[in-house]
Amino acid sequence: MTQMEVNYLGALRCLARHTSSDAELMTDAPRDNHGLGSAFSPTDLLATALLTCMQTVMGITARTRGWNLDGMSGSVRKEMTNDGPRRIAQLTVDLHIPGVWSPRDRAILEQAACSCPVAKSLSPEIEQRVFFNYGQKTL
Repeated sequence: MTQMEVNYLGALRCLARHTSSDAELMTDAPRDNHGLGSAFSPTDLLATALLTCMQTVMGITARTRGWNLDGMSGSVRKEMTNDGPRRIAQLTVDLHIPGVWSPRDRAILEQAACSCPVAKSLSPEIEQRVFFNYGQKTL
C-alpha cells in the first residue's frame, strides 16, 4: 500500500507528500479554472501519470529482455471538455524511442505501454491517443 498526504495551502494550491520517500509536489488550479497555473494541476498530474507509467512499464519490459531504452522521451497533451462537467476529454501521448527496432520488438514495447496500470485505470470516456516514434528524435 502506498499513501500520500495532502495539505490545502489556500489560494487553490495543495502540497502533496509521498509518505514512503518524503518527495513533495505542489499543485495549483489552472488559469482557465480560477488558478494561477503556477504548478501542475491535478489533471496535469493525471496526464503526466499516464506518460510516466507508459515509459516505466516499457523500461521494465526492455530491462527483462536486455534492451536499452536510454534516451527515450515523450510528451503528453491534455484536452479538457468544452461543455458539460469539466473533465479530461482526450490525452495524446507522443513517445520517442531511440534505436532500431524490429516490428516484433516494437509490438512488444507498444503492448507494454498501452497495458500500463494508469492506461488501464482511466475511464473509457477519456480518449487515449498514443503515437510511437522510433529512431532519432527530430524537433
